[in-house]
Amino acid sequence: MIAMVDCNSFYASCEQVFRPDLWGKPVVVLSNNDGCIIAANTEAKALTHIAMFEPVFKIKDVLIKNKVIFFSSNYTLYGEMSQRVMNILGDFSPSVEVYSIDEAFVDVLGVTENLDAYGTKIKERIFKYTGLPVGVGIAPTKVLAKLANKMAKKIPDTNHVFIIDTEEKRLQALRWAKTKDVWGLGRKHVQRLEKINVFSAYQFTQVPLQWVRKEMTVVGERLWRELRGESCIEFATMPKPKKAIGTAKSFGIKLPDLERIEEACAYYISEVAEVLRAQNSCATYVQVFVMTNYHSNVDKQYSNSKTVTMPIPTNDTFALIKEARKALHLIYKPGYRYKKVGVNLTGLIPQEYVQGNLFLPSKLNDKNLIRTFDMLNNKYGKSTVASAMTGTRMGEWELIKKERSKRYTTQWRELLKI
Repeated sequence: MIAMVDCNSFYASCEQVFRPDLWGKPVVVLSNNDGCIIAANTEAKALTHIAMFEPVFKIKDVLIKNKVIFFSSNYTLYGEMSQRVMNILGDFSPSVEVYSIDEAFVDVLGVTENLDAYGTKIKERIFKYTGLPVGVGIAPTKVLAKLANKMAKKIPDTNHVFIIDTEEKRLQALRWAKTKDVWGLGRKHVQRLEKINVFSAYQFTQVPLQWVRKEMTVVGERLWRELRGESCIEFATMPKPKKAIGTAKSFGIKLPDLERIEEACAYYISEVAEVLRAQNSCATYVQVFVMTNYHSNVDKQYSNSKTVTMPIPTNDTFALIKEARKALHLIYKPGYRYKKVGVNLTGLIPQEYVQGNLFLPSKLNDKNLIRTFDMLNNKYGKSTVASAMTGTRMGEWELIKKERSKRYTTQWRELLKI
């Protein structure tokens, strides 16, 4: 049996944990640069005239009129709270597959106690230790577990825990769920099924396997089998190394000058290089791109990108910044107001497989330096030590986050005061 544990309205719930005065009130979280709504709690979702992903400037008056509290995204807080939830799940099973920042599959094979009581215990433990509400679905396969979790959230009398442990409950779940509710069934597959009058998960399981194989390939066949109780999707406790790592964020203001764009580019390279080292990989290629604001009717428009090849694949922040800076100089054009710079590291290979270059000296001291950087930043906080190329003017170009809450769990100066 597999449990799917999913935090309810995760971003908004993280904000409410440290603000008890917001319990029972509508709360939404905004995207980067406070652009649009990306998360909302139950009370905010009940206000149907507040659409998800709607630009904030269009509905700000509506938010204020309905006394909706809105926060800038605080990913440092959300990531740390997510780790706390995953650590708690590790107490219930040695096999936990982190599926996303707010979801995880838990292998409960071998649990002898009543599964409903077991799911309730998981839910109550997480709420007691973190203050975050979760839903728990338990079933024989991953797809059914996702379905059980959805039922736990949508059906009031489940108490946020639903178990599919009998054939009767499996059929109940399949008849309750529409095809669009099935994890893994994308929009095109749903449309393909609706053309043959298949609208529910149960109807999907009654479609001949030959049709599924022909029209939906092996992916559809796996979903079909999983809904029928046959486990086909493997349990992966170790995340696969990323094949590419990148980041791109809009500036808080439009930047015309190269110097501040350089600083932002160097900062983003520093961020992705840390992720690269965390998975013990090295990058062969560095891509840098810039773009103006294509939604502006006033500014001249321009975008461009450049990819450079590293002399030796590396995860050295300074070497990557050096090459990224060269690429940025090639694509930057004066006379434009830039909205965004982005970086991508590709051609990733395991660190131990990197081949040296006869014509370039080995830099063992650089590796020791980077290792020391990581150690200091892990101990004293992000960017405690950084490349001088990142500059000291971050406040002039970073994302707008006027409504960001404090980073209660990771910054000494932002601890909750009682």
